Amino acid sequence: MQLYNNLSAKERAELIEQAGKERLTISFYKYAKINNTEIFRNHLFLAWDQLEVLGRIYVANEGINAQLSVPAENFEPFKNHLDTISFLENVRLNIAVEHDNFAFLKLKVKVRNKIVADGLNDASFDVTNKGVHVNAQKFNELIEDPNTVLVDMRNHYESEIGHFKNAVTPDVDTFRESLDLIEEDLREHKEDKKLVMYCTGGIRCEKASAYYKHKGFKNVFQLEGGIINYVRQIEAEGLENKFLGKNFVFDERRSERISDDVIANCHQCGNPADLHTNCANEACHLLFIQCEDCKEKMENCCSTNCMEINQLPFEEQKTLRKGQGNSNDIFKKGRADHLPFKKDLRNIFETMKPK
Repeated sequence: MQLYNNLSAKERAELIEQAGKERLTISFYKYAKINNTEIFRNHLFLAWDQLEVLGRIYVANEGINAQLSVPAENFEPFKNHLDTISFLENVRLNIAVEHDNFAFLKLKVKVRNKIVADGLNDASFDVTNKGVHVNAQKFNELIEDPNTVLVDMRNHYESEIGHFKNAVTPDVDTFRESLDLIEEDLREHKEDKKLVMYCTGGIRCEKASAYYKHKGFKNVFQLEGGIINYVRQIEAEGLENKFLGKNFVFDERRSERISDDVIANCHQCGNPADLHTNCANEACHLLFIQCEDCKEKMENCCSTNCMEINQLPFEEQKTLRKGQGNSNDIFKKGRADHLPFKKDLRNIFETMKPK
């Protein structure tokens, strides 16, 4: 019984290119009680591997969180398989705005403690007492209401390249950081303001809305299906698009363009840019925003030091890395002292403070 990938990412990319078939990029999540996560994980891998599904899927006792791609011709069999699983029958599938056949190159189904690292003690509050789900039309109405506080529940590197008009965008590295920060800064508005939240596909808001209701917020709303579903609704219904820039995604595409606005800047020169890249130096691999001019000048590196290292023969680079462990920058997203034009969002809550 094969429960692992036989092919490397490079080999899989070659097969995808040779096949020349369209693949759909899809995401979905569902909170549900899963007793034996290992058996469920194995079941998914075996079924989806046969359908040539690729992606990153997390399974936990609390549910499933999936980002994946599937050949367009296998979409119906894939959907039919989901419908055979009781809690996934008719689950909402967020289909990407922009597809890329190489968005994922392996099938990874992993068992985790949680499907989103929220740092919360779920036993301390009612996770089913969630906020009100709103569609794109209602969301557009709410965010124009002066009594609304619109909060982006994503991380700084996500909101930096794109966010909704008038949104509060916390300068945080992780979802768990934002939870307490938002409560602290909006503590005096728990009863007089409408707290409206959004994220990429809705999963982060699902738990956050229950948490904030537990913390005393009286009017809590969340965008149903997140940014991905919002874009599909406004296109289908001819609604005004209130999202500026690009939507960050966690696959090889890195982002989807939602509007023509470029709201970010190159972290190296400061010119308008909104394309994330990873530093070419494998010992660094820092994720940062780089314009085309800097990309050429810096050879896809974040610093002159990394550029010099990356020019060395591969074996010499390996020798330099030996025994050093991974650079901390590998786990950073746009945080480094040598990036002079990283936007600082730390004071954005100031507009909400009582006068």
